[in-house]
Amino acid sequence: MPVLHGSHRLHRLLLLLLALTLTAGTLAVASRPAQAEAMSTTGPVRELARVAEPLRSTETGASDRDLRPLGRMIDSAKIVGLGEATHSSRQFFTMKHRVFRYLVEEQGFTTFALEAPWSTGLVLNQYVLYGKGDPETLMREEFQSSYRIWNTREYLDLLRWMRAHNVRHPDHPVQFMGEDNGYAGPQLFDAVTDYVSAHHAELLPQFRRLYRGLRPLGSVEETVNENMAKPIAERERTAADVQHAYELLQGQGPDGDRRAYEWVLQHARAISQTGTLYAYYDFSDPEKIARAMLYRDRIMAENTVWWQRNTGHRMLLSAHNGHISYVSDNPAQYPKTQGEFIRERVGAEYVNIGYTFGQGSFNAMDLTDPDEPYRRFSVKPLGAGSSEEVLERVSRRDYYLDLRTVPEPAREWLMGKRLTRSIGNAWPEDPYQTSLRRQFDVLIHLHRVTAADLLSTTRD
Repeated sequence: MPVLHGSHRLHRLLLLLLALTLTAGTLAVASRPAQAEAMSTTGPVRELARVAEPLRSTETGASDRDLRPLGRMIDSAKIVGLGEATHSSRQFFTMKHRVFRYLVEEQGFTTFALEAPWSTGLVLNQYVLYGKGDPETLMREEFQSSYRIWNTREYLDLLRWMRAHNVRHPDHPVQFMGEDNGYAGPQLFDAVTDYVSAHHAELLPQFRRLYRGLRPLGSVEETVNENMAKPIAERERTAADVQHAYELLQGQGPDGDRRAYEWVLQHARAISQTGTLYAYYDFSDPEKIARAMLYRDRIMAENTVWWQRNTGHRMLLSAHNGHISYVSDNPAQYPKTQGEFIRERVGAEYVNIGYTFGQGSFNAMDLTDPDEPYRRFSVKPLGAGSSEEVLERVSRRDYYLDLRTVPEPAREWLMGKRLTRSIGNAWPEDPYQTSLRRQFDVLIHLHRVTAADLLSTTRD
């Protein structure tokens, strides 16, 4: 899961220390002879095989016939969380495209939400809705710092498909939304101050003063780096200023167009969310990192639910397994997941889909080299005792399962905790002890994945 950080060497070293501390001991698992392990999982494998739905392709242009059972599993949910077991493997991204396209065409979904900043979502949505800008340029400018993992050929293809859909179906447009709070772009500040200038001109000097410490002056990466390099006390003052700006606007109430006011108020809220997150981050204290992550997951949930409630859209939420799940498999760093927050707010209107995979490659930062940019890594299958070792034996094809309806003894096996891969935006990272049934409603298992196609970070 993206962790907010700049490219400074100190931050990278602290991330390495944190990762090594939090994952220590996760590989300690009782060993059993391979034959005994195989015998103990024969029942679960057999039962899972009986209910597994074959997935005939992970490519975006494939027929959607094999996704129809998935549509029935989703049923009438208004928010569908779709995870990923690595943050940068091609098949996770192309499957999100496939699933979203199916849900748009067959079930009336209209929003694709991504674990990306609120302001980035607004920028990309202008392209999706109106064709404003070049999508490759917009992605290069917006997907920087921790969000570099989204600057891929696969997401570019998705955006282009969304735009083409809107040209063909102007009466049923799809939209792109960013739910995260790691960066607040200048568009948000302009939207708020323009509104204040038009409706409450006497407050404009105060808003400009309150926003002075957080409004970006450079690129996304420069802005994140500069903010994270500031002393905590300065970040806390900035957070208080932007929160005060939000409360000022909230106190004015709507002036005329209530819908326009609600959107501007949400933009002001998003600015405050970013300022608060920066104030919470302290890389020298793991407990404060956990506090920041708890806040971030709560805010991502609130932004997602706000969008759904204010637009009425059915939406696909794309984020890491660890965010869309119901239970954290790393509570020391992620005390409560976005999925758990969403489920508390909307109940059964939220359904989630997790991923596992057998082996393959992905892009990530190298934690053993603080100066190393994103590069490709590969992993072999996990051994006996892991979730993947059993899931690999269920079918020769890729497949998916409704974990809510599997029979015994598979249900008992799915409830148990065992080593399962959950790879974020940095490597190395140990597997976590995971209960798949407690985390997900539906599970998609892919046998092999390949690294996503990262796009250039510089203009050609």
